[in-house]
Amino acid sequence: MARIVVGTSGWHYASWRGAFFPSGLLIKHQLPYYATQFETTELNGVFYRTPTEAAVRSWRDQTGPDFVFAWKASKFITHWKRLSERSVNSIALMEGRMALLGDKAGPVLFQLPPHFEANPDRLRSFLPLLPTHRRYSFEFRHPSWYTPSIIRLLREANISLCLSDHHDAPAPWKRTADFVYVRGHGPGGRYKDNYPAAKLEEWARRVQAWSAHGIDVYVYFDNDQKSAAPADALRLRAMLGAGYSRSGRSSRRPSAEHRVPLTV
Repeated sequence: MARIVVGTSGWHYASWRGAFFPSGLLIKHQLPYYATQFETTELNGVFYRTPTEAAVRSWRDQTGPDFVFAWKASKFITHWKRLSERSVNSIALMEGRMALLGDKAGPVLFQLPPHFEANPDRLRSFLPLLPTHRRYSFEFRHPSWYTPSIIRLLREANISLCLSDHHDAPAPWKRTADFVYVRGHGPGGRYKDNYPAAKLEEWARRVQAWSAHGIDVYVYFDNDQKSAAPADALRLRAMLGAGYSRSGRSSRRPSAEHRVPLTV
């Protein structure tokens, strides 16, 4: 069964207290509460620093059996080592932490910096460094990456082009893998304000169409200011209605014979 999961990028935001989190809720209880409202989150803090093993086990243990954690790859890989072969140790460290999540480990997001212009050769040599049992998505922050050759490279590797609306380089809505990864940064891609209903309704139609063809969809809202992200995530889920599925688990990378043809 295709799975649709909708959540937010992280959950530790002071402005969410009272608006999303109950006012008196202790910080240590925020993730368990969040997990009663959503079945997925994108781990954003791991981009800045590698979490301890104890922290990862705690996230795993505080959430239900069908919860999914998307993992934002370390900036050491994307910003400092810039997808070079020097990333091997950082990839191994990330994989070691993700393994602690067990079946709750979802896709890995690589968010490239805005000054990193398209380098097909670098991307092509980087992909074989990745463990083959996981799903991957790339969010480009420079528009030079949106070329037919890059799109073709992602499709051949069954890697998702992150459908991001970030203001630096909003992505074309092109599906390049047998799953879809969406990041909403708010109207104009500026991390704030709520989306208009018409925009969320458009997203809901696209998500439902993908799901109807057996394609898993992961949607994360990053417009974190004033609790816009959880509000929009809940609105989108309501719009998905009967098409929204909390059942099933499909976070691992399928074998080639089980991939969905790129026809939708």
